[in-house]
Amino acid sequence: MKKLALLLCLLISSMAMAQKTEGVVTYVRKDYWSKMINRLTFLNQEQKDRQTQLRKNWEENNKGTKMKMAFNANESLYTYFSSEPEEGGYSWRQYELDLYRNFEKDHKTDIIEMLGKTYIVEDSVHAPVWKIGNQIKEVAGFICMKAETEDLIKKQKITAWFAQDIPVSAGPERMCGLPGLILELDIDDGTVLIEATNVTFRSLTPNDLKLPKTKGKKIDDAGYDKVISQYIAEQMVAHNNPYWEIRY
Repeated sequence: MKKLALLLCLLISSMAMAQKTEGVVTYVRKDYWSKMINRLTFLNQEQKDRQTQLRKNWEENNKGTKMKMAFNANESLYTYFSSEPEEGGYSWRQYELDLYRNFEKDHKTDIIEMLGKTYIVEDSVHAPVWKIGNQIKEVAGFICMKAETEDLIKKQKITAWFAQDIPVSAGPERMCGLPGLILELDIDDGTVLIEATNVTFRSLTPNDLKLPKTKGKKIDDAGYDKVISQYIAEQMVAHNNPYWEIRY
C-alpha cells in the first residue's frame, strides 16, 4: 500500500512537472526613450533634448507592446501577441519579428526586419554567458532568480529573472540558456523592460511553433552581429540615434 501511494505521488509530481514545460507566455515590452536617448554619449545635448521632446507624448501614453512566446521542453517561438494595434495604442506597422529556438537540435531561426530588409538568421543556439545571483522576486506569480549578462555588440547590461519552476531554457527577445523560463528582462537599468503578465500552461498546436513563410537575406549570427555593429558605428560617427531603425 505504501509503495502504491509513493508511485501515485511520483506520478502526480511527474504530471505537474510535464504541465509546466508547455504553454504560452504573454509579455509586455516597454521602451523608455528618454533613458535610451540620454545614454547615447555621441549625441549632443541639443539632439538629446529635441529627441526626448519628440518622444515625450508617446512615452507618457506608452502602454507597451504585447508579445507572446509559445514554448515546450525543446522549442520556443517569440513574436508579437497580435498583428493588430492595441486599443489606445499607435497604429504604425510593426517590423517583422519571429524568434524560433529548437534546443534539442541546437538550431535557431530568427526572422528580423530592420534597416529596410528582412534578415533570416540561422545558426546554432548561442546562449549568453550568464552570471546567476542569489536575489529573488515574484514575476507573474512565479518566484524568479536573477541572472546578468552583457550584450557585447550594443554594450548593454542585461538582467533576467527566470523561474526554475518552469524548467525550460527559453526566453523573450534573443535571450535564453538559463535553468528556467525567463519571465522578465531589464536592459540597461530600465531603459527597456520586457515583463511576463501571464503564463498559460497548455498543449501546443503545430501552429503555435510555426514560422511564417518569409523571403529575406539569410545570414548566421556572425553576419547579423556584423550588420548591427557596422550600423551602430556609422550612426555614432554621424551623431544619429541608431535605435530608430534597430531594436534596442
